[in-house]
Amino acid sequence: MSALEAAQAALAAEHAAVYGYGVVGGRIGAERRAEVTAAYDGHRARRDALRRTVRDLGGEPAVAAAGYELPFAVPDTAAAVRLAALLEDRIAGVYADLVRAAPGPLRRDAAAALRDAAVRAVRWRGGDVTFPGLAERV
Repeated sequence: MSALEAAQAALAAEHAAVYGYGVVGGRIGAERRAEVTAAYDGHRARRDALRRTVRDLGGEPAVAAAGYELPFAVPDTAAAVRLAALLEDRIAGVYADLVRAAPGPLRRDAAAALRDAAVRAVRWRGGDVTFPGLAERV
C-alpha cells in the first residue's frame, strides 16, 4: 500500500468517525459529553489535515458519504460507548497502515494519531489491548 492509498484510507475512516461521533453524541450521557466533543473535534482536525496531506501526495481527497451504516443499533448510552470504542479501534487500524506506508513527518503524525485513538479506545472500553491497530486483534 502506498502512502497516498493509506492516507486516503485514513481520510475515509476519519469521515466515518466524524459521522459516528455525531451519533455517539446524540446518545451519550451528560457525564461523558465533553469526552465526545473532544473526540469529535479531534477527528475533524485530523480529517482536515489528511485532506491537505492527500493533496500534497498528488491525490484528490476522498469525500464524505452522505451517511454511513452503523455496525449495530445505538439506542442508548451503553451502545454509544461501544460504538465510540469501535470507531477508535477502526481508526487505529488505518493509522497503523499509514505508519507502515508513510515516510518521515507523515509517519510521525500517523503514529501520534494511532496513539490518540488507542488512548481514546481504552477510555471508552475501560481496558486496553496489547497492539492497537493490528487487524489480527479485531
